[in-house]
Amino acid sequence: MADKPDVGHLDRTDRKILALLQVDGRMSNVELARQVNLSPTPCLERVKRLERDGFIRQYVALLDAEKLNMSLVAYIQVTLSNTATEDLDRFNKEVAGLAEIQECHMVAGGFDYMLKIRVAGMNHYRRFLGEKLSSLPGVRETHTYMVIQEVKSETAIAVPKS
Repeated sequence: MADKPDVGHLDRTDRKILALLQVDGRMSNVELARQVNLSPTPCLERVKRLERDGFIRQYVALLDAEKLNMSLVAYIQVTLSNTATEDLDRFNKEVAGLAEIQECHMVAGGFDYMLKIRVAGMNHYRRFLGEKLSSLPGVRETHTYMVIQEVKSETAIAVPKS
C-alpha cells in the first residue's frame, strides 16, 4: 500500500486552501474558490482530496471559554513512578477520559507528561488535581503552572510555503 502524500506533494493552491480553511472552516466553496483563483468545482475537488489524504482531519467551532465559565488554564507537569510501556499506556488511556485535559504530551526531560487543563476556577482545579489526576495509577508527582495571561493562542498550523 502506498504512503499518503506529504506536504511536498502540495502545490501553492493546496497550501492556500489549507491556510484559508484554518481561518474560516465554514467559508463557502464559492468564496474559497474565488480567493484561490479557481472555479468552484476544481476547488471542491481539491478540498475533498485534502480531506481524503488526511491534511484536513476535521472541522470544529472554537468556543469562548470566558462565556462558558472555563477560563482558568493551567499547565501541569506529571511524573510517573514507573515508565514501563504498560504504565504509560494505562496513563494515556486514563487521561484521554478526563474532560478538563485539553492537551496531554509525553515529553523527554525531567518529567514524563505535560498537560494543559481548562477549568472553571481554583476550586474546580483543586478537585481535579486531588480527586482525578493525583489518584490516577502511577502518578508520583505533579507541578502546576497557572496561566496569568494568555499572550498568544493559535489553533492554526503554519503551512510551509514550499
